Amino acid sequence: MLSERRLEVLRAIVQDYVGTEEPVGSKALTERHKLGVSPATVRNDMAVLEEEGYIAQPHTSAGRIPTDKGYRLFVDKLAGVKPLSSPERRAIQNFLDGAVDLDDVVARTVRLLAQLTRQVAVVQYPSLTRSTVRHVELLALAPARLMLVLITDTGRVEQRHVDCPAPFGETSLADLRARLNSRVVGRRFADVPQLVQDLPESFELDDQGTVSAVLATLLETLVEETEERLMIGGTANLTRFGHDFPLTIRPVLEALEEQVVLLKLLGEAKDSGMTVRIGHENAHEGLNATSVVAVGYGSGDEAVAKLGVVGPTRMDYPGTMGAVRAVARYVGQILAES
Repeated sequence: MLSERRLEVLRAIVQDYVGTEEPVGSKALTERHKLGVSPATVRNDMAVLEEEGYIAQPHTSAGRIPTDKGYRLFVDKLAGVKPLSSPERRAIQNFLDGAVDLDDVVARTVRLLAQLTRQVAVVQYPSLTRSTVRHVELLALAPARLMLVLITDTGRVEQRHVDCPAPFGETSLADLRARLNSRVVGRRFADVPQLVQDLPESFELDDQGTVSAVLATLLETLVEETEERLMIGGTANLTRFGHDFPLTIRPVLEALEEQVVLLKLLGEAKDSGMTVRIGHENAHEGLNATSVVAVGYGSGDEAVAKLGVVGPTRMDYPGTMGAVRAVARYVGQILAES
């Protein structure tokens, strides 16, 4: 275990390197931070930190920079989450409150996160597999053609056309709408197939074919929409950090184009707490020089999706964690009120 003083030295090195982009020397540390010890003692502490793998010496520079292991210890033990100022919180609320639908919420969230953190922002759409039904609407388009509209508790809206085997009257349509909603509203999508499987039998024989067609379309919608969707923004921010990536940022850009990679980066939505993965903790080789800060968001106590940012390991972790957490909280409030 490192002593408290050496932890303080590591904290100072991380803060200075993130702020200045320059390797940090013992003289600069003693001048900038009230460590209460001589430069010689700090040099000794830095030698121990280097031996333990928390800092490294790039090239022949006299200064040191944090390693992935050093950043990990900083995040786990030394970094508090930096709260946003009142003006920042108001700006987030005002920007997100103007959203008109779920797509707009996600698009605004991506833009906002990228601007606040100056990193690449990634936002996962709420998954239907973790959503509940708010309402099912059925509209007659023609005597034997209907529109099914599925609305989720997270504001997601899906529309499908249903071709009926026979004309379906307005009275039957109203009856089906009422019975269907009485069974599925407020229920999880995973439970819907079992809840509606015997519904056709409760209708007249002439209407059973149409009821079955409506249910088949509803269940197909659930299957289709379990595919996860993402929105990404702020990729151009990476160009500001070109020197933070060995050789080139191309592997990072290529990795960010793969949706499967991004979903793995964000992690499972059910893990709603804050996750920070640093450097080589990211399984994808192209992202070994990046860090990911992600958190779950939702319309209640349970997360329905994840959002986060990707940037170089030389990142303002307290500020980034604070921004990601605050934005997730506001998005959750909007979904709850929508």
